[in-house]
Amino acid sequence: MIDWTPGSVAIQIGPLPLYWYGIAYAVGLAGAYWIMVRQARRFGENAEIVGNGLIIVGIAALIGGRLYHVIDQWPLYANDPLKIVLPPYSGLGVFGGFVTGGIAFLFLTRRWHLSAWRWADIVAPGLFAMQAAGRWGNFFNQELYGPPTNLPWGISIDCAHRVLPYTCDAYPFPATHFHPLFLYESTSAVIGAIVLVWLSRQARPWLRVGDLGAIALIWIGGFRFLLEFLRLDNWRLANIPTAQIFGAGLVIVGLAMLWIRRRQNAPTLAPAATAEGRPLDEEDGDDVYDVETYDEADGKAQADERDVAEAPDATVAAHAADGAAREEAPPLT
Repeated sequence: MIDWTPGSVAIQIGPLPLYWYGIAYAVGLAGAYWIMVRQARRFGENAEIVGNGLIIVGIAALIGGRLYHVIDQWPLYANDPLKIVLPPYSGLGVFGGFVTGGIAFLFLTRRWHLSAWRWADIVAPGLFAMQAAGRWGNFFNQELYGPPTNLPWGISIDCAHRVLPYTCDAYPFPATHFHPLFLYESTSAVIGAIVLVWLSRQARPWLRVGDLGAIALIWIGGFRFLLEFLRLDNWRLANIPTAQIFGAGLVIVGLAMLWIRRRQNAPTLAPAATAEGRPLDEEDGDDVYDVETYDEADGKAQADERDVAEAPDATVAAHAADGAAREEAPPLT
């Protein structure tokens, strides 16, 4: 059991507090950037645009996430609306960020003439990295926890951060421990990032371009849908947790993406590679490939083209050898 209850402030610099919540999301952004740059190189895309794109999409996601949280927790802001825009900005809703961040992502891919499907594969592991780190901000804010538990990883929640019906009168502090839902979601995100990076390391005949993005949506939406059964004091519409509605929506969108890509007979998901499918950058061990996507059909076609291109040279060599043989042969009498 974890009896320590953290504070939300990491460092106090004069009158300005630095919150753990912000640090967690900064670490998440840095991790997402690092993974997305490597993924962009792996798929032969321009990694230099990741920084600018991440800033624009990140700001859009923050706005949407903040709006989702304010609607969810409106009683906290109803009497003091300035708290919505003033620090510490301690509340964000992941699904609000998905909506506005997704709109910004589609806008940028269209404006920059990029393949949204390909960049969905690049961005997907970064989403998991962002979520894995960002969820620890909920730990320091003592939020996103579930019902009481006797499991070894149960956490204490002080009286000021308890929600009904788990007040300290009925559930004494610090003897009562709760499910750390933030930890479950963070762990799921770590596993998701590892799986997607592993899938992207080589050609997978059963995957299509865009499938990593679809898998991420299904994974995140499905896990959050299940997690909401343990969530306390959640925002509801028609007595259904709003996060479950959004989670089911992400799953449906992800499944639709998988169906669409197969209807379109989309290319096989594979790192950008030479026709032989070998890494071009072997100095530091990175899986960095050439700019043409490789699969078996493309490799065979490129090999046939090389055979055709080399054929004239072989013919010239054969004629030269034949001419030399004639010169050496004695004249007929």
